[in-house]
Amino acid sequence: MWIFTIMPDWVVHALTALGFLALVAGFVLGMVPFIKKYSIPLKIFGLLIFVFGCYLEGGLANETIWQARVKEVEAQVANMKAESANLNTQLQEALGQKKEVIREKGDTIVKYVDRFKDREVLKEVQGPERVRIEKVIEYIEHCPVPKELLEVHNKAATMNKGEKK
Repeated sequence: MWIFTIMPDWVVHALTALGFLALVAGFVLGMVPFIKKYSIPLKIFGLLIFVFGCYLEGGLANETIWQARVKEVEAQVANMKAESANLNTQLQEALGQKKEVIREKGDTIVKYVDRFKDREVLKEVQGPERVRIEKVIEYIEHCPVPKELLEVHNKAATMNKGEKK
């Protein structure tokens, strides 16, 4: 009902009251002899205006209910946006921490693998760990993949080390 957007509420109330007063006036003034001939058109006019006013009153009440619901939903949407922004911030922090953990683990792996390039490491290690390290060095020395390919692969892996996405 677009008419409610351009018409103030008091007009609907006034129209209903005018119809009611015209209807009552048609019945009351119907007893006055010189106005009696106008009572039937006044009753019809009053009844039509009163019925139309009641219809508009119902529409106005319905519009008021819908506007209240719209404001309630807008408030919920605003709360959800604020909560979403908060959760997004927490998610970004968690992802940043996860990236740091991955980066640290990657650095640890690179340091671990790089230390087996020569047999100097064996001077530092004693016991059963030494046997394991000897096996790792043996595997690295007798690797079927050419060393040049491994070096190119390692360079490619460390090329974008400083960039953040």
